[in-house]
Amino acid sequence: MPYAAPQSTHSLTSQQYLPPSAAPLQQPSPPPLSPQLTHGIRPPVAPHAPRLPLPPVSTMLTIAERDRVDAAGEGLYHAMHRDSLDDVMRDVKERGASAVLVSVARCGEREAARVAAVVREFPRVTAVALLTQIEPSTPHAVLTLGRSGVQTLIDVRQPSGWRELRSVLGAERPDALQRAALAQLGADLHGAPEDCRRFFETLFTCGNRVSTVRLLARQLGALPSTLMSRFFRAHLPAPKRYLATARLCRAASLFENRGLSVANVALALDYSSPQSFGRHVRTQLGATAVEFRQRYDGEGMLQHFRDELVLPYIAVLRTFTPLTAPPGWMGRRRLETRA
Repeated sequence: MPYAAPQSTHSLTSQQYLPPSAAPLQQPSPPPLSPQLTHGIRPPVAPHAPRLPLPPVSTMLTIAERDRVDAAGEGLYHAMHRDSLDDVMRDVKERGASAVLVSVARCGEREAARVAAVVREFPRVTAVALLTQIEPSTPHAVLTLGRSGVQTLIDVRQPSGWRELRSVLGAERPDALQRAALAQLGADLHGAPEDCRRFFETLFTCGNRVSTVRLLARQLGALPSTLMSRFFRAHLPAPKRYLATARLCRAASLFENRGLSVANVALALDYSSPQSFGRHVRTQLGATAVEFRQRYDGEGMLQHFRDELVLPYIAVLRTFTPLTAPPGWMGRRRLETRA
């Protein structure tokens, strides 16, 4: 789990304490605005977005290497140090580890076979070998890891190696599905208003925990009722359907990792249970979770998203503004209210 800093506690000091006679006078609060004046005002937006959790990286390193890897990745990734590759595989399945870092010094024939299983069952997870020292067994270990499918070896005996490690493990790089979605939808919506393109980009870049229209609207800085109303007035599918189908694109992409079960994918996408995920799939596609896994990969589900929700409505979407009121909207509303 990502490290959470403990809450600091401050003791009361003489500098912090003000006697009642020295306490500043409280200014009277202004009277609340009337309902007529507050109608339609958006809630205030926080000046800073909440800090996102660091990407988790599961490692199997020597004791000496752990501290150096932690120091190199401060603020870029969260290292979860394990003593066995079984624990590493559990991190990938249950904790969503985005990368696996294995020390060359800890990899013999038996460990290399387990690394090969990780690479084979989780092709979307980055596997990296770390070289910190040369021993008689090092050349054989490096060759064995290469045969196991590990394609990235980082030599940190020089300072440039630590920079490379930070770049590989800490870079905010989108996954294959996200890259494909942003590129394809960007081409489909060429010339569309900025906030329309932002809506579709957010569908594929927001976190897995954004599972409702309310949470999606918060990401977009809009009111849920306003967002749903504008889609309805434009005769477009509901935002809920766009979000649900985008989440199934992520699920299909995760299923490309053969080592992930239906329960693992449901947990990663923040469904309440595998049964809840199965009901979602049946409602959206009329198929079971197993049939969905067999029928779609990430690219195929993205094509389904475009065929069902983008291409049939492309003429409307290229002039659609889901986050900003169209010109003259407030004037028309006032006239309708007076009438």
